[in-house]
Parts: sequence; structure tokens; C-alpha cells
Amino acid sequence: MRLITRCIIQRVRLLKKTPPVIVALMLPLASFAQNVSSALPDHPQTSENNCPARSLLLDFDVHRFGDPTGRLPIWHLRDDLAFFFKAGMAIDADGAPNAYNPSNTGLDDLSNAGQPGHWEGLLADEAGNPLLQGPDDPFPGYYISCTALADWTKARFDPTRFVNATRIPYIALPGDLARATGARLGDLAVVFNLRNGRFSFAIFADIGSLGEGSIALADSLGIWSDARRGGSRGGMLYLIFPGSGDHRPKSVEQINELTGPLLHDWGGPEQVRSCGDDGAGGRRSWFTPWDPAAELPPESPPFESKPAADTATPHAPTD
Repeated sequence: MRLITRCIIQRVRLLKKTPPVIVALMLPLASFAQNVSSALPDHPQTSENNCPARSLLLDFDVHRFGDPTGRLPIWHLRDDLAFFFKAGMAIDADGAPNAYNPSNTGLDDLSNAGQPGHWEGLLADEAGNPLLQGPDDPFPGYYISCTALADWTKARFDPTRFVNATRIPYIALPGDLARATGARLGDLAVVFNLRNGRFSFAIFADIGSLGEGSIALADSLGIWSDARRGGSRGGMLYLIFPGSGDHRPKSVEQINELTGPLLHDWGGPEQVRSCGDDGAGGRRSWFTPWDPAAELPPESPPFESKPAADTATPHAPTD
């Protein structure tokens, strides 16, 4: 029986076609990132004194369970392709070899991998049946969990070809947001925890909801990394560098080595603090790289469940 990597095909397809509305949206990029605010129906326009070079790139209409929940502003600095936004973080276990199993005792709830006949987080055969790991794989009897970004030099059904959520700090983005901003799988990013000052370098490795990061990323940021119950309702700032990757997975060391100079050239943590503090109630943010030996701060309230994938429509800023 011919087998297909269904989850990769479905996820990468989201990045293929750019609708006319996105093309039209990308033309007026004369105004990039201004303020970073939460996903609210209306966001206040704040003073440009703290971050004079920012402007609004687009408004992203977010829907949950088919209902609109508000618009999330996406910002960038003028004449710079990097974009940033503030959101919460749902925990993504995809790519971890122990993410899902038939008994639903894996790292994440099986419902977050899709449903029978339409698995998005698992490799499946042409009949839609999820594939199990064999005796020589990392977790025999577990499903093969996949990410949209994969190492194409490895065997087709090798569970280690995908980006392991427990080892690699990665983010997921909605496909339409990636198209609108020019972000591609494998691009590099930095995520800041505005609540405790930690930040971590990361890679764009999966297609998913807005505000989603791997278990390893959550650990680096000092937030609850349980894929079933963990995460954060807010306080995360995501900075993405479109065109910075090569469509290939990276080790943690490679991610750190490549992303550090990008953040420095963009303005460093001080630039993020300057732009990210607006709309944060006047609180000053402070940032330090993740120190695994440091004592973790108190956890934020538990994130009740991993949200359903966001569907959203980007809007160009209006005068």
C-alpha cells in the first residue's frame, strides 16, 4: 500500500498559494510596526516616542471555533522585514516521538493531532490510518508525530526527521499569516516572556494557531510546558525574521548561533523592550537569556487547553 506523509502535505499546502488579497496587502508596506498589543477587537494607538520607527503592518482577524475573537495587530520597524506581535502561548508537542499514542497517554491529547481520516499531526497511510513506530524507533507503539518542517535527508518514515518539540525551541504560525509576512518554514525567531524577562531563540517549524510554541521553547521561557494543560494566556512577544532560514531543521546550537546576530542587528533586547512596553500598562520589561540553572519564577495561571487552530484574515492598515 502506498503511504503518504499526509500531515506535511496538508500543512505545507497552506503556504503554497497566495490569494490576491494577500498580494494587495503586501504592496502598501510603507508602514511597518508601531505598538505591540494583545489580541483585542480594538487596540489603542500609542505614542511613538518609545519606539519611533515602528508602524502597523497588518491587523490579523482571529477566529476560534468559527467565531471572531478580535484583531491582533502585527508590527514591524520601517524598512525591515522582521515582524512582531504579542500573544499567549499554547504548547505544541508535535514532532516529539512520544507525543501521541493509541491509548492517548502521550505528551499531548490525541485530539490535537487531528481526527480519524484527517490527521494533521501524524503520519498516515493513504486510507488515513496513522502509522506506528516500529521496534527500532524511539517510542515503539507510539504514532509518528510530524511537523511541517522536516529533514528530507532522512528516511521517509523516520520519526527523527521531524522537529522534536521536547528538544528544539520552535514556534508555529498560521499559514495565512506566514504568507502575508513572507515567513517560511525554517526561518528564525526570538520569543520574549514579558512577565519574567526570559527570552529564547527559536525556529519556525510548524503550521498551527497564533501564539504556539514547542515544549522546549516553553521550558526556555520559564512557563508551564505541559502540552495538555500548560502554556500562558498572554505576555509573550514573538519576533520573526522572514527569509532568515534555509527550509531545514537546525540544532539548538545552530539556532542560537544564527539568531543572535539577527537580534543584535535589529536592535537587541532593548529595542524589544522599547517597542514592547507600549500598551503594557506602563510596566518596564527586562530581558535575560534563559539560564537553566536559574530558579524559575512562579507559574502563570494554567492554560485550560490547547486552542483550536486559528483562522484569520489579515488586513492592511488603514489611515
